[in-house]
Amino acid sequence: MRATTASPELFTSLTDDVVASGSETIPVPTPSTGETLHELPRSSAADVRDAVARARLAQLAWVRAGFAERRRVLLRAHDLVIERRELLLDLIQLESGKTRGQAFEEVFQATSVTRYNALAARRVLRGRTRRSSIPTVVTTRVRYQPKGVAGVITPWNYALSLAAMDVVPALAAGCGVVQKADDQGALSILALRRAYIDAGVPEALWAVVAGPASEVGEALTDVADFICFTGSTATGRKIAEKAGRRLVGASLELGGKNAIIVLDDVDPAEAAANTMHGAFSAMGQLCVSAERIYVHHAVAAPFQRALVEQLRGAKLGSALGFDADFGSLASENQLARVEAHLADAVAKGATVLVGGRPRPDLGPWFFEPTVLTGVTPEMTVYAEETFGAIASLYLVGSDEEAVLAANASDYGLNAAVLTGSRRRGQGLADALEAGSVNINEGYRGAFSSVAAPMGGVKQSGVGRRNGPEGLLRFVEPITISATTGLLQLPRTAREYEAQAPMLLALARALKALRRR
Repeated sequence: MRATTASPELFTSLTDDVVASGSETIPVPTPSTGETLHELPRSSAADVRDAVARARLAQLAWVRAGFAERRRVLLRAHDLVIERRELLLDLIQLESGKTRGQAFEEVFQATSVTRYNALAARRVLRGRTRRSSIPTVVTTRVRYQPKGVAGVITPWNYALSLAAMDVVPALAAGCGVVQKADDQGALSILALRRAYIDAGVPEALWAVVAGPASEVGEALTDVADFICFTGSTATGRKIAEKAGRRLVGASLELGGKNAIIVLDDVDPAEAAANTMHGAFSAMGQLCVSAERIYVHHAVAAPFQRALVEQLRGAKLGSALGFDADFGSLASENQLARVEAHLADAVAKGATVLVGGRPRPDLGPWFFEPTVLTGVTPEMTVYAEETFGAIASLYLVGSDEEAVLAANASDYGLNAAVLTGSRRRGQGLADALEAGSVNINEGYRGAFSSVAAPMGGVKQSGVGRRNGPEGLLRFVEPITISATTGLLQLPRTAREYEAQAPMLLALARALKALRRR
């Protein structure tokens, strides 16, 4: 393991930025050894309310600063993230147990999100005129008003990139942010925040709190003007219910049971490599990774051989460098969930095609990437999200069968099609029920396309992050209309009677001219 600047002194410096008035702390372990990495201050509900109040004050000045100033600050933050990438990579690895390559995806995503929102916010959110129902008589324009303070609840698995994907568009839109960081990802978030503060974001504008969801998360969803949540479908439903009662908006990216379809025109080795990465990046602890693999029977045998060979040859490790293909599960709870799903499947008749073993010789929570065959509906792993190092392989006989099987899920977050024909892949993509579909890639094509919306259908969430949609969720559209004085609109019965024929003629003329 190479030397790192991620020292206990740095951890203390970063965690001092957590809004916490008490002295209670939470020990946070590192997956590489299971030992305590640092002590994280614990926030209270009162701390959350205080952070939101101070963010509201800071937001008033931030929105008045205007698009040009916000763009300048965010682009400076973009450069600082690149400058500090080695430290950010170290922190991601130490907290999550993922490989250097998978940590790099997070840092690259954060820079892409920052650059897009800095440069797109003015174009997307500037006020603009709209056509009125009576041209020249009434003028109409729409302006966008920031919603205030966004409450962002971020999970541990992709803490840095998911933070950027919600926090940055909120800042670009003129909002303040109070973010609840998961204990296991707080250092990465705090280091990312530090880059933004050093770039010119006011400290109170982006506050970070930490602690149990039952207290800190509940307090944040009680007072925020908009809520961003990434996590389980069960928790997302509770947040949606509370947001509905409060009549505030919410953007929820929830669970998935994502499918990869392998068609009969693929190169088996290439398809196996894409499947391996698409299923086991971050050890499957990724909302858009695949847990269901549907393979056309015509290529099943060579594909399975290639997949087994590649997984057996993959290197597992936790070194702070580009040394390993796969890392560790993130916690003891994650390991227990993977082992429980595997034991249930095997007891009910499933076969382990490859993997299936913990690797305590590498670290306490390492587990070999595992592919199962013979999975049936009575097994937990069949329809329930594992969110870990297990994927199930099924044989299909046609494109139609593959699509029907992939769509036969309560979830619809991400999907992938592996094919030798892009046209064929596009046809299947149009038939899949998922918020994003990747052709000849597991998830990164859609995930990295920050100018396009990302989110789920069915039980995988509501709302979208990224793209113009990701910015528009943080603003309220305000319509402003004015009469020009060219014609007085009717107010009395006699005036309505006099103008009705003219207005009907106008409606017919506008239709004939194809004017909306």
